[in-house]
Amino acid sequence: MREGYVNVTGGKVWYEIVGDGEATPLIVLHGGPGFPHDYLEPIGALCRERPVVFYDQLGSGKSDHPNDTSLWNIDRFVKELSELRSALGLKRAHILGQSWGSILLTDYALTQPDGVVSLIFSNPLCSFPEWTRDAATYRKELPAATRDTLDRHEAAGYTQCPEYQGAVLEYYKRHVCRLAVWPDAVERAFAGANGEVYVTMQGPNEFTCTGNLKDWDQTARLKEIKSPALYMAGRFDETSPRATALCHNALPGSEMVIFEKSSHVPFFEEPEKYLKVVRDFLHRAEHRAAGR
Repeated sequence: MREGYVNVTGGKVWYEIVGDGEATPLIVLHGGPGFPHDYLEPIGALCRERPVVFYDQLGSGKSDHPNDTSLWNIDRFVKELSELRSALGLKRAHILGQSWGSILLTDYALTQPDGVVSLIFSNPLCSFPEWTRDAATYRKELPAATRDTLDRHEAAGYTQCPEYQGAVLEYYKRHVCRLAVWPDAVERAFAGANGEVYVTMQGPNEFTCTGNLKDWDQTARLKEIKSPALYMAGRFDETSPRATALCHNALPGSEMVIFEKSSHVPFFEEPEKYLKVVRDFLHRAEHRAAGR
């Protein structure tokens, strides 16, 4: 394992490379925006055959936290990924983006970067309006008392109080992580999230989308992506199977897998299946790249 920092536009970002296998490296893009990479640690198990590259995006985790909201936009994050690859000499790589990371990966892939062997969109979205539509549906399915708590506090502007946050947690227990006890890495990621980045780009919570991503929609452009691609979601995911299928159907030749017992973190909810699906896809992509 090695770790360090690289200079990017706006500051320094922290990275960690686990494993030294000979297969093509896998770069992992975390969600949020503004969450650290911690909750994606299970994906590090793939390091037995290839290097796995984690990094905390600017404003997250161990990276710099500049006090400049103009930095919190998707174009700068796309540039940051290019800068990271260049600094680490990752001329060929697979890239996995989870949640917000799938948005970043989509826009990065649309720049037609060289050396991208495959793309994995985990718990993805290709349209924020579709995310908002699913969130509205899921919210209606909450218990009446929970919905009332959300409605009352939002109307009064009291969204930071414990009662409101408890109601938000009920949503998260259904669609973010369905495990009875949340893994420590998930708890750490929530505790370490940068609220300024998250609110600026997403909004106050997962089902209230008021940030600068709220109108983001690349569905019509997915057909421009040429690398092999895999879309994965949980049956109870915030990024619903319906919305995931829209992405899959818009990108010719892509694959799609639904994890039937999972929500937004299938690498914890169904870890063995998740790792097998990813590992098998990486092998197929490498065989295709080699012309076999």
